[in-house]
Amino acid sequence: MRSRWFHPAAVLVILAGLWLQALPAQAVTLIRDAEIERSLRELATPLMAAAGVNPARVDIWVIEDSKLNAFVADPQTIVIHSGLLLRLETPQQVQAVLAHELAHIANGHISRRIDNMRAMNRFARMGLILAAAAGAATGSPEAAIGLGAGAAGAARRAFFGHTRAEEAAADRSSIRYMTNAGVSPVAMVEVLNIFRGQEALSPGRQDPYLRTHPLTRDRLRAAEGFAAASPPAPSDQSEAAYWYARLQGKLSAFLRNPDWTLRRVPPSDRSEVAVMRRAIAYHKKPDPDRAAREVEALLALRPDDPYYTALKGQFAFESRRYDAAVAAYERAVSLAPREPLLLAQLGRAYLAQNTAASNRKALEVLAAAYGRDAGNPSLLRDLAQAYARAGQNGMASVTTAERHAMSGRVSDAGLQARRAMALLPQGSPGYARARDILRTAEQAEARR
Repeated sequence: MRSRWFHPAAVLVILAGLWLQALPAQAVTLIRDAEIERSLRELATPLMAAAGVNPARVDIWVIEDSKLNAFVADPQTIVIHSGLLLRLETPQQVQAVLAHELAHIANGHISRRIDNMRAMNRFARMGLILAAAAGAATGSPEAAIGLGAGAAGAARRAFFGHTRAEEAAADRSSIRYMTNAGVSPVAMVEVLNIFRGQEALSPGRQDPYLRTHPLTRDRLRAAEGFAAASPPAPSDQSEAAYWYARLQGKLSAFLRNPDWTLRRVPPSDRSEVAVMRRAIAYHKKPDPDRAAREVEALLALRPDDPYYTALKGQFAFESRRYDAAVAAYERAVSLAPREPLLLAQLGRAYLAQNTAASNRKALEVLAAAYGRDAGNPSLLRDLAQAYARAGQNGMASVTTAERHAMSGRVSDAGLQARRAMALLPQGSPGYARARDILRTAEQAEARR
């Protein structure tokens, strides 16, 4: 389904004299999957248009965590827990969550806290996001993110929590976005009711969403009033329902026990998403013959779907049938040439073939994927290997340095950056990347 991002949130980054330190927290698993991210984009795009937000400037990522949570990590990134996505029951409820988080972005609630966020380099930004994710996963953003520059009080501030005034403003804006996008704002009330009653629980038992998005009776009543006063949504919600079904079907099939999935999608159910879920369940058992039959049935239903084609490639790759994986991934990329996560999967399959020709192809496609989505450490690992096989050891080192920096391994990042600077021509783009990483790593080490 995905490339997984295992990040210990121990990231120290420097930003315009302001240092942010993420205290050690549990590892974060960030799901990067082209189909899931496409599904979320499809659900979010009409809301972004209503909010005046450019869809190309906002990422929506999923953390594998059973807790119910969603938050804005920076002005360009919305993060949602898989637990919340699997708990929500309609596409409109997912859109309500997205609309609310978009409202925090559009209303400037995050930008006002970090005016210089847009100036952050890639790995500093990723470190902040991952630290926020770790804090959200433990239910304690204030423990994961501290603001420094000598102010002990600021270090205890709940950086990603919102005030009640911000929540009320976001509710008003999000319901306006939903109405303008043709999404029933009743879904916002339904989402709030999921969390209703948790305020009586002790903080340790509350879902993290409630602590970062305070819910009050006044807020719920206001949302009910906004929803009641809004015009009815159009009756045709088929497109949103379709992408919601794909999103939930894939997440559920990969995250839940395959027997659980197979009990809910019997062989008699030949609908598209049911076939996909069965294919994944059989692959997980593992039962490769049945998985292969189901994925072929899926492609018979939608032969030009790049994500189902990539699923066939994943099954082949994980069964060590690398030639078959390459063929499937090449087909997927031809159907969606601008999907960097599909390019990254194709590059990994080329590396697995490990011939002179396939290694050259791997470097080409992985570099193209990096140019479109640099925030993917598994891609950086593969790209570094491709550079090393091509004899470009300086580029291999700088790419490895960037991956270590994203993962919070400050000392290792500095070591690889120094190695890269010794191998690369001064003034080259790779040298400049290594120099920036080294400077940040040295400043981070000095503040420990």
